[in-house]
Amino acid sequence: YCNGTLSLSAALFGVGLQAGDEIICPTKTYWATITHAMVRGATPVFCNVTDNLVIDAEDIERCITDRTKAIIVVHYFGYPCDMDRIMEIANKYNLKVIEDVSHAQGGLYKGRRLGTIGHVGAMSMMSTKSFAAGELGMLVTDDRKIYERAMAYCHYERYNDNYIVECEDLKPYENICLGGYKGRANQLCVALARVQLKYYDERCAEVRRAMNYFWDLLEGVPGIRPIRVDESTGSNMAGWYSPHGKYIPEELHGLPVEKFCEALTAEGFKSRPNGNMCLHTHRMFKDLDLLGLGRPSRNAFNDRDFESYDKACEPSEHIQCFLVRRFVKFDKEYIEMYANAVKKVVANHMDLLDNAPVEKEAGRWYNTGNE
Repeated sequence: YCNGTLSLSAALFGVGLQAGDEIICPTKTYWATITHAMVRGATPVFCNVTDNLVIDAEDIERCITDRTKAIIVVHYFGYPCDMDRIMEIANKYNLKVIEDVSHAQGGLYKGRRLGTIGHVGAMSMMSTKSFAAGELGMLVTDDRKIYERAMAYCHYERYNDNYIVECEDLKPYENICLGGYKGRANQLCVALARVQLKYYDERCAEVRRAMNYFWDLLEGVPGIRPIRVDESTGSNMAGWYSPHGKYIPEELHGLPVEKFCEALTAEGFKSRPNGNMCLHTHRMFKDLDLLGLGRPSRNAFNDRDFESYDKACEPSEHIQCFLVRRFVKFDKEYIEMYANAVKKVVANHMDLLDNAPVEKEAGRWYNTGNE
């Protein structure tokens, strides 16, 4: 696909998401994960995240109703979701699972490739991603009907008898893309991606070696914890897209994460707090009439009152984290220099405490970047 957003949109069409359906989504993610659901007249239902910033599998069942059609999970900042538990819930309620792998291309969960565990995976390969190919998207599935629906949605020249073999209901409409989009990938970006595939796993292994060394150097430092998976389980952090650490202000006498990040930046370690903001707090999911129906589009075909459901996501608003350097080479001296900068800020955090007001930053709506 031409970008990750359209691959996600095609995945939604692929699983048959329709007006009035509900789809469960982690509240802490980039907006592109879920906004296309509203374009289709479906309703996003937000779920809490864990302190590792991925969907809290134990909060999913709270969100399920007889209208629920699918769950979309995000391997946020490369951390694999609890796919065993998620698939168990999905099978129990006959729900489709879409994996957003935009932060974790090539990553593993218990030895299985992320994006291949749910019913369909979709991902971005834009310029800041670990797997970067200019501007590109990809969809993967082993379900023939999802594949054919995704092709029919926006693939020029492939919506025909050569590709549509099982979905008889789509055949009368062949040759005109059902989504009204042209989603075909740019040939140059595809060429870039094909070459990268030769080296990608090797490069990711180097990144993981470097990032794990960085966090090993900070083992036991108060106020911070790594967001990383135990690789002995067969899982990994892919290419560590936009790596973050957990922040525990109580261990640093209440030092606000904003001041902590300012101090890191002053030491040459560019940082900022809290990743993407929680989507349930954005007005788009409260009062935007995108479809011109005289009511919020999130509830365009659904009378459900989401105030209490959104309020239950407040714990996710209080999880604090901070951006760290992504090391792409295992250069011990270079990595140690940055680890020492973190240790210096922590060791001198009392000097940063004062009564000056702090402008709280809950994160960003747009890309968190990869400085």
